[in-house]
Amino acid sequence: MALEKVARRSLPDEVYQQLLGEMIAGSLATGDPLPSERQLAEVLGVSRPAVREALQRLAHAGLVEVRQGGSTTVTDFRRSGGLDLLPHLVLPGGKIDLKVARSIIEARRAIGPALAALAARRADADTVRGIRNAVDELRAELDPVERQRAALQFWEIVIDAADSVVFRLMFNSLRAAYEPALGALATVMAAEVDRIDDYDALADAVEAHDAELASARADELLSHATQSLLDALAWLDGIEGTEDD
Repeated sequence: MALEKVARRSLPDEVYQQLLGEMIAGSLATGDPLPSERQLAEVLGVSRPAVREALQRLAHAGLVEVRQGGSTTVTDFRRSGGLDLLPHLVLPGGKIDLKVARSIIEARRAIGPALAALAARRADADTVRGIRNAVDELRAELDPVERQRAALQFWEIVIDAADSVVFRLMFNSLRAAYEPALGALATVMAAEVDRIDDYDALADAVEAHDAELASARADELLSHATQSLLDALAWLDGIEGTEDD
């Protein structure tokens, strides 16, 4: 394990992040026992209570299992983890995981139309005005990164209209994984966020309470960047495959 001393004392969050990073990287594999609290405290340079709190967080997240006799073992985060792991999974060690990135893009395309349909069924007049205002702000924004943020705000309001806590939490996790890459994705995402007429058309469908049309409009809006992103990932995958040969 490549654990490092924590720079600031008694910070369970940093202990949690380091251990989680080791699990995602595979240095701590499924079934591996964790070092004892005392050993972790010595290696990380923190107090045992800080380690204990971090381990409790890992256990509550389903990422470790405390077995009879006191041993703590690593579980398979792919089977026991939640969407909150996405931001950690997409950039392990600072390098993008292409498979995770692809799954985020595919999930985004699948979720968007469902959200739009729910919003069309449930949106009230105030929400429709908010969606219209979001389109206006998107149209007025010229900076490519800030335009992506404006598009995210548009979807924030659509999700509020959908009134689904599950979709909201999913969106929060997808957004947290996506936002750090806004600058890098600006060129590719222009294929979507520059299509102001498509946002207007989706807003029209929501205002008309036409769930089927809203779903179709959202699918059309998301399809352009989705294909561009998947093509870019396929290209990167080919480059990495060449480097590995």
